[in-house]
Amino acid sequence: MLFSVVIPVYGCRAALPELHRRLTETLSAMTDDYEIVLVNDNCPENSWEVIEELCQQDAHVKGMELSRNFGQMNAMLAGLDYCTGEWVIVMDCDLQDRPEEIPRLYAKAQEGYDVVFARRAERQDSKIKIFWSNLFYKVYNFATDGHYDGALCNFSVVNHKVIDEYCKMPEQYRDYVMYIKWLGFRTTALDVEHNARFEGESSYTFKKRVNMALELLTSQSDKVLRFVVSLGFGMTLISFIGIIITIIRYFVIDIDPGYTSLAAIMCFIGGMIIMTIGVVGLYVGNIFVQTKNRPKYVVRQILNDKEED
Repeated sequence: MLFSVVIPVYGCRAALPELHRRLTETLSAMTDDYEIVLVNDNCPENSWEVIEELCQQDAHVKGMELSRNFGQMNAMLAGLDYCTGEWVIVMDCDLQDRPEEIPRLYAKAQEGYDVVFARRAERQDSKIKIFWSNLFYKVYNFATDGHYDGALCNFSVVNHKVIDEYCKMPEQYRDYVMYIKWLGFRTTALDVEHNARFEGESSYTFKKRVNMALELLTSQSDKVLRFVVSLGFGMTLISFIGIIITIIRYFVIDIDPGYTSLAAIMCFIGGMIIMTIGVVGLYVGNIFVQTKNRPKYVVRQILNDKEED
């Protein structure tokens, strides 16, 4: 198999036929040796019905249904584990990633690269979403001492040897782009056109984005812990200086500070202690989840699985 296109499916049921049509036109013009792996992550719109129809119509389509919703990254991992292509193409199902860009990405890979990411030169997202995305990457770069481009997306053409190494990684929380770059293979990026969503809105709410950011930050770096330690040391030093000033004012200037300043200091220090315990708790929680070593996904059924045939 030359190409495997791995697509996690959640929402955008109506986009699947159009996605299949455009992928088929693009891939068949390059080779007949390809597969399209659609991974249904328990889509609430019952996209599995559409995937079943596509599998019946086209033997190139492999349908995977997960037993429940495991999240986009784990659904993607399921497709990567079961795909067989020499080159693996990862993309979303909402048609923001244009299938027509695949030949350009693949041609760039033929220049000697193992990984070619699509860079969204002009994102068709809201300004608020772009702002929070850029802010996250700035914090992430600080926490990991890395240099990650927020314009890169999951849309990519990757050699299967890279995918094999990615799938071996045991972490429960992993980001596709960041971990692929961490592996260190020859990587580049290519500017592509980024379309608006075919229908609906993204399922990533603000709360989900914050939770994902915390998971990624606390699972890949201890810099947040070291920052909290430094912050605690700084607040202790400021409190000590404040106590000295208060004593001087009381004995030299004869000014009674009263209980207000004492209560404020106690509340402030108490808040710092609670925050520190909370940060430590995030790291302990990550350790707890990791040590359980549960499967990252469970497959309910697979359609058009040539290996089983």
